[in-house]
Amino acid sequence: MGDVRISANTVLPARREEVVLTAGDGVRLVGELAVPAEREARTALVMLHPLPTRGGMMDSHLLRKAAWRLPALADLAVLRFNTRGTASERGRSEGAFDNAVGERFDVAAAVEFVAGRGFSDIWLVGWSFGTDLALMHGCDPRVAGAVLVSPPLRWSTDDHLARWADKRVVCLVPEHDDHLPPAEARRRFGTGLPTAEVVDFPGAGHLMVGQADEVLDAIVAAVRPEVPTPLPRTWPPANDVR
Repeated sequence: MGDVRISANTVLPARREEVVLTAGDGVRLVGELAVPAEREARTALVMLHPLPTRGGMMDSHLLRKAAWRLPALADLAVLRFNTRGTASERGRSEGAFDNAVGERFDVAAAVEFVAGRGFSDIWLVGWSFGTDLALMHGCDPRVAGAVLVSPPLRWSTDDHLARWADKRVVCLVPEHDDHLPPAEARRRFGTGLPTAEVVDFPGAGHLMVGQADEVLDAIVAAVRPEVPTPLPRTWPPANDVR
């Protein structure tokens, strides 16, 4: 069989494991860990999904595509999970949505889980609400940095941003984001975290519809710059140089 074009529903080879995370307050969270099928991953991505009261969950399209593609294309481990009270095909996590307060236990549980699995290079990848969770609760000594997709900075304050001064933070900001467009993002991050890298996504909206390939390229470029991007658009890759 010849090369297959990677599309929105393509699931590339990986070892996938249904997992349950136990938060510090006892809440059990459902999730999935995907790791490369035949190689060992050193770098793990902890994916933090958009606002659950607006439909965000571990299956939100960018997170799902990251889990389906990045273990095979970039030798990355990908943990995605439902924060408290959030449901998806995988199931419903215990607890209830807590406006980014109780979710601090969820972020801590996810970092603890991947650290316990032996990953030495841990990155948070937040999308929308997930970026607030990353900034507010994810600045753990074991975390190397964060990639923030469509950050609204709804709950995050300058004090939260300042905690990240010694870590790499890359912000992927859609041109037409009605929550925080690029100019405002540069102003907010310039005040609270001047070291943050703000990357414009021309033509994109908050949900990054039609931009998944480019978002995954940007994530890989941030966390594993030795992997060539853009990533292959067919499987198997013509030149596997990982």
